[in-house]
Amino acid sequence: MYHLLKGLYQHLTRKDEFSVLILGLDGAGKTTFLEKIKTLFSDTPGLAPDKIGPTVGQNMGKITLPSTVLQFWDLGGQTSLRALWPRYYDECHAVAFVVDATDRDRLHEAWEVFDSVFSAPQILGVPLLLLANKQDHPESVSVEEIRESYDTWAAQHARDEAQREEDALDANERTPVAPQTGQRSASLEVIGMSAIEGTGVRAAVDWLFLRVQNSRRRETH
Repeated sequence: MYHLLKGLYQHLTRKDEFSVLILGLDGAGKTTFLEKIKTLFSDTPGLAPDKIGPTVGQNMGKITLPSTVLQFWDLGGQTSLRALWPRYYDECHAVAFVVDATDRDRLHEAWEVFDSVFSAPQILGVPLLLLANKQDHPESVSVEEIRESYDTWAAQHARDEAQREEDALDANERTPVAPQTGQRSASLEVIGMSAIEGTGVRAAVDWLFLRVQNSRRRETH
């Protein structure tokens, strides 16, 4: 009887666990975001911003929410480390991509990296959240400007790809491939935040919490 009751209790109190990747260029504020999540959603405060150094490899944090456990994987954003990201794609249930909204000079690079994540076959159907970080800075790009910046980059990128396809076809090098942009992601949202101050962090976690419940990948969880 004890084992039966124990099994029933464990079943009733079991929480589904989901993995969320935190990606972005180096210096975007990914680890600060993770540490602020720990501070806001767990009993153990995360590291203070002045104690955080560049991520070499990965950082991990786990929080418990109603009926759900979210495990966050903060992966290093240096160029040499980005090749490791795809190893985590198959097991993730959502992606949070952090952009430094104060670094206008690197936005083009950020969109190239973001697009490579957005386009990965393993990410199809996975909720993807774009976080415009450092909104506390007076010179930060607003959420609206971030949207416009990415839309402008994406439109130009699509034109460049179409031109390359046309040039290749003219040269009989290969057959053009139809774009798959319409099938890329189940959900995509842009949220402004300040990982240092905590503004927007709860909204980001709430968005991720709701989306992983309905993620297509949950069926294979």
